[in-house]
Amino acid sequence: MDDGGPGDREPADREPADGEPGDREPADGEPGDREPADGEPGDREPADREPADGEPGDREPADREPEPTLPEPVRARIVSLAAAALPTLPTDELPPPLRRVAKFAPNRRARLGGGPIATQLAADPLFRQRVASRVLSEAGELGSVVVSGGSPAAADPVEVAALAYLTRPPGWRHLVEDAGAAVRAEADSAVVAELVREAEQRATRAEHDRAVAKVEADKLRDEVARLREELGQLREENRVLGRTLRETQAGQRRAAELLATEKGRASRAAADHEAELRRVRARLAEAEAAAGAVRQTAKEARSVDDARLWLLLETIGRAAVGLRRELALDPADRLPADYVADAFAERPAAANSARALDADDPARLDELLALPRAHLVVDGYNVTKRGFGEMSLEQQRKRLITGLGGIAAQTGDEVTVVFDGAERMHGLPPAPRGVRVLFSRKGETADDLIRRLVRAEPTGRPIVVVSSDREVADGVRRHGAYPLGADSLLRRLARS
Repeated sequence: MDDGGPGDREPADREPADGEPGDREPADGEPGDREPADGEPGDREPADREPADGEPGDREPADREPEPTLPEPVRARIVSLAAAALPTLPTDELPPPLRRVAKFAPNRRARLGGGPIATQLAADPLFRQRVASRVLSEAGELGSVVVSGGSPAAADPVEVAALAYLTRPPGWRHLVEDAGAAVRAEADSAVVAELVREAEQRATRAEHDRAVAKVEADKLRDEVARLREELGQLREENRVLGRTLRETQAGQRRAAELLATEKGRASRAAADHEAELRRVRARLAEAEAAAGAVRQTAKEARSVDDARLWLLLETIGRAAVGLRRELALDPADRLPADYVADAFAERPAAANSARALDADDPARLDELLALPRAHLVVDGYNVTKRGFGEMSLEQQRKRLITGLGGIAAQTGDEVTVVFDGAERMHGLPPAPRGVRVLFSRKGETADDLIRRLVRAEPTGRPIVVVSSDREVADGVRRHGAYPLGADSLLRRLARS
């Protein structure tokens, strides 16, 4: 506390300044307190006097009372107040162990330097007095009351005990003890409150358990009543089932009797059937003999028919030679598909995908291509995208056309492959011998061009259309062509 401030007063155990008359405790046997004269021999400092500046350390009097045991909240508050006051003290007034602690951050000073601060407060009265003066300047009216030895009823006992410990007014030990008792009483009150709360919780749980037990008991009673009812129903069902069992057993006995009767009838029927079977076998032998005779007669008749047919074919062949000689027709240099290509197709274009049908057997394709003067029409992109769609369009076309060239060379049949021509193609390599490559014009699809090719052929010529598009297959079938799936051609090409 600043010297000379109004209402400030030194603590009861403050040491007098140099040259100031000081109070002292009377020695044992002295009559009482008196003021020693200046220079009087026998002057001595009180037992707990703070050493003046320059004096050698604190002296512990023989009858000095030991430091009281501080409650933990009081000790923590004392350390907190001292830690807050450390930066306000000059460095030369700080004990050496606390000079480094004073440089700590405020939130670390009390936590890390609590031990050294408490030790210096207990061992160094001068340091404690300096801290007390700083603390009292911040405590205000409460500090003045505590210094005078009082304890406000409404004040925090921990705060009062901490101020009393630092300022050491008369009766300060009682204030510390009262604070300890208050802290213990508060702890005991908290324990009692916790016990009461636990007891209330246990009572609540017991009440809840009693209610649950009552509900469970009601449920059990209802369950017992339900089980009794079910037991009555089961007994009634048992009686009904027993009656039904007896009736069933009687029915089984009657059925066994009927079964024996039917077995006798079946045995007689089997004997009759065996006799009938023997008669049928005899008639079958007679029929086979008659059939042999008929087959022999038919064979002879077929020989006569074959002779007649050969004679008819020979007559028709000679008539055809005569008709060709009479008409003097030159060999045709253009086929029906060429006329369709000139009118409805272009060279070249791009791609269209179709819906796939089930794959056909490639042996069927071989049978159709073996017919004389067969015409193979291929839906180009429908086949390539199904067989090798991972390639570019150019590579797809090249691979398909090359494979069709091999088929044309093997069979000698006419082969036409049709591609969609929405995108123009330029610079295509020449097609293999016997393979016609067509691209549909703009505004027309390859499917339309395939239908035109089929309609242009004469009735009776074998036309094979390879496409997995169901609409194309249905359309060409109505005009007499043979539709096959793309898989049949792909397998045929893989086999080549």
